[in-house]
Amino acid sequence: MFSGIVEEAAPVVALQSEQGNLHLTLECTFTHELKIDQSIAHNGVCLTVVHIDGSRYTVTAIKETLERSNLGGLKVGDKVNLERSMLMNGRLDGHIVQGHVDQTARCTNVEETNGSWYYTFEYPFDKAAAAEGYMTVEKGSVTVNGVSLTVCNSQDNSFQVAIIPYTHEHTNFCQIVPGSIVNIEFDIIGKYLSRMMKYSK
Repeated sequence: MFSGIVEEAAPVVALQSEQGNLHLTLECTFTHELKIDQSIAHNGVCLTVVHIDGSRYTVTAIKETLERSNLGGLKVGDKVNLERSMLMNGRLDGHIVQGHVDQTARCTNVEETNGSWYYTFEYPFDKAAAAEGYMTVEKGSVTVNGVSLTVCNSQDNSFQVAIIPYTHEHTNFCQIVPGSIVNIEFDIIGKYLSRMMKYSK
């Protein structure tokens, strides 16, 4: 379980394909605090630490994860948003994030407004999926590349988020441009409510 509050945007230092899997090695400042089998969200995707070497650690993404997320498109040097799992005795500063990416979306516009940025993202609309809660709502929560954000201008197949300077500087939002592919996780509460309403009819 995560909160969508990114701890660090860390560079990819190595990529290794093995059959349908991809081993990703990253370098970050808190590697010395990690242990094997620990869960970390990478651009919002929950992955397990399988190897540690000094300031570097390795995780493995399976084929299904690569098909559903943007991890398969990473290159050495790309920054990845990292968040360790949530402490149960801490504050929930973002929202409840599972680390199970639902799908990808494409950035269609970036607009700077008085020191902040508005990012617009589009994704394929599926009416059946939307009925199950796979959608955004105005002022609701959404996770983009692992960052907990508030939705504005929610449409059937698109939404906007406002990014403050701190988030722009400390996450990989600084690398997102029109055409960039990002991971999105819709709000789990909306999914549960949609499911409950379906069976209460």
